[in-house]
Amino acid sequence: MDRGFSSWENISAGQEEDDDHDPPWVVSTLAAVLIITIVVDILGNLLVIVSIFRNKRLRKAGNAFVVSLAIADLVVAFYTYPLVLIAIFHDGWVMGNLHCQISGFLMGLSVISSIFNITAIAVNRYCYICHNLKYEKVFTSTNTLFYVALVWVLTFLALVPNFFVDSLQYDRRVYSCTFAQSASSLYTIAVVVVHFFLPISIVSYCYLRIWVLVIRVRRRVKPDARLRIKPHDLRNFLTMFVVFVLFAVCWAPLNFIGLSVAVDPALGTSIPGWLFTASYFMAYFNSCLNAVIYGMLNHNFRKEYKRILMAFFHSR
Repeated sequence: MDRGFSSWENISAGQEEDDDHDPPWVVSTLAAVLIITIVVDILGNLLVIVSIFRNKRLRKAGNAFVVSLAIADLVVAFYTYPLVLIAIFHDGWVMGNLHCQISGFLMGLSVISSIFNITAIAVNRYCYICHNLKYEKVFTSTNTLFYVALVWVLTFLALVPNFFVDSLQYDRRVYSCTFAQSASSLYTIAVVVVHFFLPISIVSYCYLRIWVLVIRVRRRVKPDARLRIKPHDLRNFLTMFVVFVLFAVCWAPLNFIGLSVAVDPALGTSIPGWLFTASYFMAYFNSCLNAVIYGMLNHNFRKEYKRILMAFFHSR
């Protein structure tokens, strides 16, 4: 019997035998969070993409990764989250194994692509501010498109092992087909380290170096660097720094839980179900935050949002 079909039968059987149901208020809360996430995710990230293509001031090399990040967020909003919402309403997965595998795959695609894009943005900002003289040569239009393509190629390659360890499974606690942390302890540790802690370390290094330079310039310790950090460059840096911090905060609990369970499988039964569920939906919610942050902290995005919305409602 096919391994994937066999595991699906086991999941379905366990689902039928499970008599534990979340209280109505929990189900309603999870559904509300997901609905808000889907709506804001789709509207916000479409605004981001349209804004960058419409506004010349936003059509910069670094914003190519912002578009790529927005696409990564849209992937789950259009397909994965609606299926999770259906599972919440039906108190179980009713879409079959094929949609389960596709949903889990796209979830991983979005998450890994997001962290890789955030890493690329940090490297881009680091080169722009700390190595200004070399920036134009490193981030030409052609090179930037290559870097964006490389991000997605690496993302797909990072997902290939999932098909060999049968790690994409339905989890009743979060109503989602997702990465099963218990599928392989070694693989889970590798995923958390390579796909979360390593990128976070690279991003932290880049932003730390930028902060050091900004502080030195502000204190006039290094006046020759003043021309490298213009007010709008500083605002753009702060915007992307906040995006990074929110991503780390939203995804850290789930990754720490996964790493803890992988190191000591006995902890899996001691972690409260509400904590595991909350960590997942906290991570889901992150996909709708980026567009909001751009609008709040970046004048060019905020101005373009207004133009697009006014044009839309005027045409209606």
